[in-house]
Amino acid sequence: QVQLVESGGGLVQAGGSLRLSCAASGRTFSYYTMGWFRQAPGTEREFVAAITWGAGSTLYSDSVKGRFIISRDNANNTVYLQMNSLRPEDTAVYYCAAGRWAGLTETMTSFRSWGQGTQVTVSS
Repeated sequence: QVQLVESGGGLVQAGGSLRLSCAASGRTFSYYTMGWFRQAPGTEREFVAAITWGAGSTLYSDSVKGRFIISRDNANNTVYLQMNSLRPEDTAVYYCAAGRWAGLTETMTSFRSWGQGTQVTVSS
């Protein structure tokens, strides 16, 4: 099992940017699909973005496509979520997740390891 720790959340004005980081430890980072999910108050947790190991194929939800960029640094066991043009509706707790040999997927159950979450608040 891999341990994940998110950082980089905070308060930002609409239109601004934040970069979230997720540091992985415990088990090798190799072959893990990494994903970001978020959960706003009163809502179900939803998929945001995912990236595969190796070639780094990416997948985004429609709500963030064109605004957010997921990337990873395999040498440093870290995945990032660059969030641009933030909107108040992006306000949520953002969770990093890992799924070994998961491929490119948005299915939450494919991600077996989860971070503790980091709060992102976008003010209008």
